[in-house]
Amino acid sequence: MLDAIQAAFAEHSDVLHRSEDPDHHRAVFMLAAPPGRLHRALARGAASAAEHIDLRRHDGLHPRVGALDVAPVVYLDDADRGAAIAEALLAADAIGAAGVPVFLYGELAGGRTRAELRSGGPERLAARVANRELAPDYGPLHVDPQAGATLVAARPPLIAFNLVLAPPVSLETARAIAARIRESGSDGLPGVRALGLHLERQDLIQVSTNIEDHRSVRARDVLAAVERHHPVARAELVAPAPEAALAGWPPAVRLDMPPTIEALLDR
Repeated sequence: MLDAIQAAFAEHSDVLHRSEDPDHHRAVFMLAAPPGRLHRALARGAASAAEHIDLRRHDGLHPRVGALDVAPVVYLDDADRGAAIAEALLAADAIGAAGVPVFLYGELAGGRTRAELRSGGPERLAARVANRELAPDYGPLHVDPQAGATLVAARPPLIAFNLVLAPPVSLETARAIAARIRESGSDGLPGVRALGLHLERQDLIQVSTNIEDHRSVRARDVLAAVERHHPVARAELVAPAPEAALAGWPPAVRLDMPPTIEALLDR
């Protein structure tokens, strides 16, 4: 299934990296393509994901609303922001034309977040659309229960970063730590989203985070915030990150990671 989706992406882009996790029940693809091609790759991937994935059978921990859940167009330099916005809007239109409803988020939607759209999962999103509380920005005006919807944005790199807490520890502890360190928490880090999770297959307790702006908060800052409450056994990056996001990481804490974005682009 994932090979078929990767092949669809590869028709119009280079697939630089792929990761997958059965506990979170998600896969992350990193694509590279020039302006005018990337949106075609995202539309082909969205159609393939809709064909091969049935959300009604999804049992993973990670929040989601679609088979191709998010399709952000990422820019590394502020000078490329305008081009990324244009490509993201082309992608939203092309994914919608492929039969998948699209909702914009972030800067393209006045700051609306993924969390707002994902709240309650695909069932809740479908109900909001059916009740005319919300309408897709592109594509069909209903949300199919099998394929769901795709969320599209233009943004700088997001650092998907998980920390495994040292045992013994409870899920309640992880959730309490996540609540404290996320942006809205009492020890909140700006632009940080966090969840406390139990990974059943590995029997691990994890604080799963997203760092929205690695220029203001780095991975080491999240580690320090978590370790104020509980020791961290190890950490992992879900997808490639810029080198700057990892600056100052303490060598005493194991960090499992793919190549950096810079290393992949230099290949």
